[in-house]
This record gives sequence, structure tokens and C-alpha cells, in this order.
Amino acid sequence: MQVSLETTSELERRLTIGVPAAEIDRAVGERLEKAARTVRLNGFRQGRVPLRVVRQRFGASIRQEVVGEAMSRSFYDAVTREGVRPAGPPRIDPVRDQPGEDLQYIAIFEIYPQVTLAELADFTVTRPVAEVSDADLDAMIERLRRQRATWEVVERAAITGDQVSVAYQGRRNGELFPGGSAEDALLVLGSGRMIPGFEDSVVGMRAGETKTAALRFPEDYNEESLRNAEVDFEIRVTAVREQKLPALDAEFLKQFGIDDGDMDRFRAEVRKNMERELIVALRSKVKNRVLNELLERHEVALPQALVANEIGIVRQQMVAQFGGGAQFDAAMLPDELFTEQARRRVKLGLIVAELIKAAQIRLDEERTRARIAEIAAGYEYPDEVVRYYLSNEDALNGVQGSVMEDQVVDHILAKAQVTDETLSYTAALQPDSAPDDAQAD
Repeated sequence: MQVSLETTSELERRLTIGVPAAEIDRAVGERLEKAARTVRLNGFRQGRVPLRVVRQRFGASIRQEVVGEAMSRSFYDAVTREGVRPAGPPRIDPVRDQPGEDLQYIAIFEIYPQVTLAELADFTVTRPVAEVSDADLDAMIERLRRQRATWEVVERAAITGDQVSVAYQGRRNGELFPGGSAEDALLVLGSGRMIPGFEDSVVGMRAGETKTAALRFPEDYNEESLRNAEVDFEIRVTAVREQKLPALDAEFLKQFGIDDGDMDRFRAEVRKNMERELIVALRSKVKNRVLNELLERHEVALPQALVANEIGIVRQQMVAQFGGGAQFDAAMLPDELFTEQARRRVKLGLIVAELIKAAQIRLDEERTRARIAEIAAGYEYPDEVVRYYLSNEDALNGVQGSVMEDQVVDHILAKAQVTDETLSYTAALQPDSAPDDAQAD
């Protein structure tokens, strides 16, 4: 086999490969002879079909099959011999394939970039820390009460926090405009659902009252034709309801599995769930900050083949998340929507993969089991959840990938300059602006 390798750009390589004619012809001949022994053709007994007939009927397709296999095998042998690592399948230039002549073709492909790791000791990372206070616990219990609250009709003027039933018509220059009218719409005053000033106009109104409010749409309103537009809304209130919170009694606690009505046990369970949620949030925050630091400290040439493949993955993930199960052709979404995110993920994947290799990080199986137990603890039947993860390869791979990322983060934190940042429970749950999870090769 003859091989010639050219460097055409930083990542692109051009391989010219020649396969001896004798090798191709020998493989074609062997398959023709095998076909002659097994093929069934009208007018001939099985195993008695003349070779010339088999060659006439099947010679072209058999040669095409042999050439395809020879190209695949020779390309693999060539890149192995030259010590290059393709980042994607090659583009094959026109092939010279004539019986009796050497097979020759040109394969053009990208290679994985060389990643030079930055000095981890120069990294600066702010690590968030937080805890669940008694005040946080009380606020959470109050939130649980509000989630199970009821609305009762009251005979008074509406105040902020009330739920009102309203009918309204919006006019611009005296004309109704699309989307500006509703009948018996439910609105919680203070929720910010309507344009500025609308809910304030309803405060103080009683059931049966009508008023007209002169308002202006905001400059960043989603409907361009209404941005900064002056409009008049005729508003009629049909009912005012105030929120009634359930009592913190035995009946309320039963909804959370506390059948004996023990308030201390209820608070302990709520706190445990909050602490579990906090651990996940803090882990995510510090990981995102470390990955951001990785991105900022490295410059990496990105193979377009990897980026194109990642665009497809991101597109499918978005459709799966937001498609709602409806039939939807993902190809209708342009690549440009996903290119930046895909490039970020590819870059992170290349850096993390090199770091794992350089630091010889191996998956911690004990940590993986602990993570599965942590996930299962949030379910009613944790043992079933554990069995699911251990028996489902895709689910287990997801946990293993997350644990490996955490091990990489811990490795970096052990060497970086780390400053702790104390956050409130609420602030800790708010996500940072974060990169996507790295997908290490």
C-alpha cells in the first residue's frame, strides 16, 4: 500500500492512498468463485453456474463492494501508520478504479487539535458556600402553604395579592387591536403578567366596577407593532378573591407523608429536601465557574466535523425538550441557532479530555454509587430507583459522566487559587451564566 500525507491547514490533512491491483483482483476473484458455488440462476443447478456468467451478472457489484471495503481498511491502516487521529469521516475525492490498475484515492479529513493545558495553579475560582437557615425553612413551609392555598370571593376592593376576574378591551387610536381583549380572565394582582400600569389600575376596584386606563406598551414588548404604543384599556372587574392559606395542622402534614402530625418531623423532612437541593445547586455553580475558567484560559482550534456533529446533538436535544412530542422536522431549524453552543461544548470536551488524560483521572466507582443513592433519596421508593440506574446503561452512563466531571472540577480546585463566597440559600439556588456540560471523548 502506498501512502502520502500532506498538511493543507492547521487541522486538515490530505492522504493519497494506493492499493495494489493484485490485492483488489484477488479479493474480487475469491468472491466471484464463492458466488458461483452458492448463487441460484435459472437454467443452472446450484454450484454449477459458470464463472463467466457470475462475472457478467455480479462482477460490477462485487468489485464495488471489494473496493469500498479496501478503501475503509486502507484508510484506517494509513492513519494508524502516519500517527494521525481523524476528528471525523474523510471526504473522498474521485477514485481511480480500473481493472488491472492500482486503486488510488485521496482522503481529506480533519485531525484532533493539540491542546496545551494551562497552568492550573494560575486559575482563580470563587467557590460558593451556603446553608439552610431556620428563616429559609420557615419561608419554604410558607411557600408550600401558598402552593396549596384556595381563593375565596370577598366583598371589598381589590388589593395587591388578590386574584381578580376581569374583562377588558384595549383600543389604540380608538380601534381594537389583536390580542388586546379578554373575557373573564384570571389575574393575580402584583404578578406582573400584564403591561406596566394595568394591574395597578385594578387595585382598588370592586366587583361590578368598570374603568378606563390610559397605558403605554413597553419599548421591548414582544409584538413589534405595539412597542411604545399608547392605548386605552376598558377594564371591568367581575370578582375579587383573596388567598386563604391552609392551617399548619395534621391534615396539611398528611399531604407530605407525615401521618402522625409530628411538626418536628415535618420540618426535618423539609430541611433535608432543601439541603439536598442546595448540595446540587452549589455543585452546579462551582462546576460552571471552573468550566468557565477552563474556557477562558485555553485557545483551541476546533474541527468543523466535531462542531457539525455537536450541532446535530444540540438540535435534537432542543427538540426533545421543547417539541412536546409533536411531529417536528428538526432540520427546519438553521445551524446558526446552535453553532455557538456547539462550539463551546466541543471546546470544553477537548480541554476536559486532555486534562483527564494528563492527570490520569479514573472514574470513582464508589462516588458513582453514592451519587445514585443521592438521586434515589428524593424518591418514594429509592431502592427501585437504584436498581433502575444500575440496570439501565444510558442512565448509568449519564451518572458516570457527571461524576467524572465533578472529579475534574475537584482536581482543578485542589490546584487553583480558591476563594469561598458565602451566599444565602435563595441566591445559591439561582444559576450562574453557565457553559454546557463538557462531553469528553
